[in-house]
Amino acid sequence: MESPKRTPLYKIHVALGAKLVPFGGYEMPVSYPAGIAAEHRAVRERVGVFDVSHMGEFEVSGPDRNAFVQRVTCNDVGALRPGQAQYSAILTEQGTFVDDCLVYRFDDRLMLVVNAATSATDWAHIVAQKRGANVRLRDISDETGLLAVQGPGAEALLAPLTEVEVALIPYYHFAQGKVAAVQCFISRTGYTGEDGFELYARAGDVEQLWQALVGPGRAEPCGLGARDTLRLEAGYPLYGSDIDATVTPYEAGLGWIVKLEKGADFIGLAALKRQKLAGVPRRLVGFTVTEPKVVARDDLSPGRSGQAGHRLHDRRARQAGAGGGGWDALCTEENEEVDGGGWRRTVKVDADRDSDCQ
Repeated sequence: MESPKRTPLYKIHVALGAKLVPFGGYEMPVSYPAGIAAEHRAVRERVGVFDVSHMGEFEVSGPDRNAFVQRVTCNDVGALRPGQAQYSAILTEQGTFVDDCLVYRFDDRLMLVVNAATSATDWAHIVAQKRGANVRLRDISDETGLLAVQGPGAEALLAPLTEVEVALIPYYHFAQGKVAAVQCFISRTGYTGEDGFELYARAGDVEQLWQALVGPGRAEPCGLGARDTLRLEAGYPLYGSDIDATVTPYEAGLGWIVKLEKGADFIGLAALKRQKLAGVPRRLVGFTVTEPKVVARDDLSPGRSGQAGHRLHDRRARQAGAGGGGWDALCTEENEEVDGGGWRRTVKVDADRDSDCQ
């Protein structure tokens, strides 16, 4: 059996006393000594930092780059301007998920960010679609490090460390510059339902970033356990739990990422047209995630400088769906167990419902 890979911050996680588990082919911190509940509260009330360098990153360049990504993803890349990001999905011919992803548009390239556990499958699927397209595809996952800085204090933490005006970066936009003397691009995105940023940098530089961000009076280190309870509470889907190769975006409550009329024949288009025409017989996911709303600076609420959207609670509710689909879930140490195949927790949710999270 192949040994799990390690992120560039593995030794730091060990030194901090993190509980390490196999996840997505990596040995990752599920929690630190303070525990999942404390990490969850730190992100909701202050700021936390996650090492998510296990995520996969694919770079697409060349003259046909936009048309190519239009074909392999279901959202509309043509709607993006340089400096914008987009939530999307890579689909099968049956219209089901190969994976969900983020698409970033630069002046000269696009980047797809995918889940670690499906990275190899995603890469093979994308390469198979190249055919005669004039594009260059690069898997830059191993050379890319990624930290997620999440919570209402994220902007205040980053601002003194960079000359980039982070307060002016709208939601689902990004800017390039140095943070703590590390060249990176700063994306106002996240997987927690809070305001925050994701910092992409060279793998060899993420330790310097971490040391500048994490510590007393700064951010709390947070692991996969809190990441999962936070995304559950915000109503975000997880591949392998809520979406997979048997579920379409319509069945997952993610119909807004499907742009049937975008003018490009993307993989899964015919199947999704048929499903939309026939009607979705059942919803397979218990929450709805609505499209991120990007608003002008003058629409920002007082006291939340730089936050794109209305007050944080309202933005979380909007992302989780108007029907209040986000669960107020909080996992405790007592109901966590680690087995040989990975980690598995039972998360206690509203109305005494239990949800297993992988």
